[in-house]
Amino acid sequence: MGGVNAPVAAPRPAAPRPPAPPAGRGRGRRPLRRLAAPLGTAAAAVAAFGYVGAVDPNHPGHYPVCPLLHLTGIFCPACGGLRSAHAVAHGELSAALGANAVAVLGYAACAVFWVVWTVRAARGLPTAGPCPRPVHRWALTALLTLFTLVRNLPFGAFLHP
Repeated sequence: MGGVNAPVAAPRPAAPRPPAPPAGRGRGRRPLRRLAAPLGTAAAAVAAFGYVGAVDPNHPGHYPVCPLLHLTGIFCPACGGLRSAHAVAHGELSAALGANAVAVLGYAACAVFWVVWTVRAARGLPTAGPCPRPVHRWALTALLTLFTLVRNLPFGAFLHP
């Protein structure tokens, strides 16, 4: 039956292809869902600054003392960070810088990173940024070490919290 003169079967039409996945990690999701993590992070930061703004760290007994300062008398890089956050919550930038200038720079850097994260999430772009290179981590460690060293030397008394 399948000789030379047998009719050739027509090719079947191809099955429809499924749609291509959206470009980027969050493009297909709803905007509110894409913004859940940045908005949740902002709510946590506002709550933390609100609490520190309401409960004054300048009055003893509300927060634990720095163990390094308590045991050795050496100011760590974070000493004065709560007083700095309290001053930021009250809009007193000069007092915040006087309590811990590095912490204020850290708050500002976190705010900038949060804005970039939120804008990228709202646009549906990938939100995972580049990982800091080892040289950047070493530079930050060196700067924090230098800050700690200078604030604990006699001529660095202006950096005491």
